[in-house]
Amino acid sequence: MPQRILVINPGSTSTKIGVFQDGAELFTQSVAHTAEELARFSTIASQFEFRERCIRDALIAKQFDIRSLSCVVGRGGLLKPIPGGTYAVNAAMLDDLRNARYGEHASNLGALIANAIASEIGLPSYIVDPVVVDELSEVARIYGHKLFRKQSIFHALNQKAVARRWASEHARQYEDVKLVVAHMGGGVSVGYHDHGRVVDVNNALNGEGPFSPERAGTLPSGALTKLCFSGTYTEKEVMKMINGQGGMVSLAGTNDMRVLEARHLAGDAQATVVYEAFIYYVGKAIGGLAAAAEGKLDGIILTGGIAYGKLVQEGLKRMVGWMAPVTVYPGEGELEALAFAGARVLDEPKSAQEYH
Repeated sequence: MPQRILVINPGSTSTKIGVFQDGAELFTQSVAHTAEELARFSTIASQFEFRERCIRDALIAKQFDIRSLSCVVGRGGLLKPIPGGTYAVNAAMLDDLRNARYGEHASNLGALIANAIASEIGLPSYIVDPVVVDELSEVARIYGHKLFRKQSIFHALNQKAVARRWASEHARQYEDVKLVVAHMGGGVSVGYHDHGRVVDVNNALNGEGPFSPERAGTLPSGALTKLCFSGTYTEKEVMKMINGQGGMVSLAGTNDMRVLEARHLAGDAQATVVYEAFIYYVGKAIGGLAAAAEGKLDGIILTGGIAYGKLVQEGLKRMVGWMAPVTVYPGEGELEALAFAGARVLDEPKSAQEYH
């Protein structure tokens, strides 16, 4: 009997779904949600029934019978810090997500919707490598003041998926290699994968690492402190500068790397500085983690939507190609990663971890 897996990836303005059979894509679809539709809801969790109905309607339109499924896999949300892996959706997880105990994000809906659909037909539901995957080494957690410790929030799903892909294509085991993975999308995360664990990575959500299309990345702490106490800006406004209106939006007035590149190629001097600075800071982040690996890297991986850009690829290869071979896996690949993990846990049910 074929394995059919429904995967669900809720985003801020859309919900991406896909059905995969024995590793092959049957179909994928992005279900868009207008600002007016979402404005009716006061919290992310309250969007649950609306988004679930949208998914069910999309599956009905495809004339797809959910009773033919083997399992349902959702994108992992903001949970307590946990090691990477595939987790069975359970009551503790659902309670944390419904109550946004660790923060609100659209990805919180992944497990909620997966569980609702799967439990209706008596199937298991899972999440995979949520953004809160925490495998940091102790030294990587330390900042220069006792009140602060690094929080691990990054593109764990895609980073882990491309690292496993690299290992498979090189006839290696993920648990046996050392890689640096740079995910470049709406946010940028650069992680050091050491024998199957991401032992160092920047907090890609709200305040660390290279700037991205919408996120400011690392800012000078002294100047930021003065700004916060200037009386000119509210806390909400400052947080928006860091995540949402920072990065390329602030520096160049666009959150689209393709637009920035076109302006750069057209001779726009300001666009060129920002474009080259982006490459420069991502390259520096890769180099820093190569030092953490004592120069003993098996490979460097470039991934995320920005990795489609040939000029970005070429610029980063010039900066870091001497450290280790550079492989490019452009795009997010999140639906495929969810499906692959679902198939793996169906083959080995005991590999599913439990969320406490």
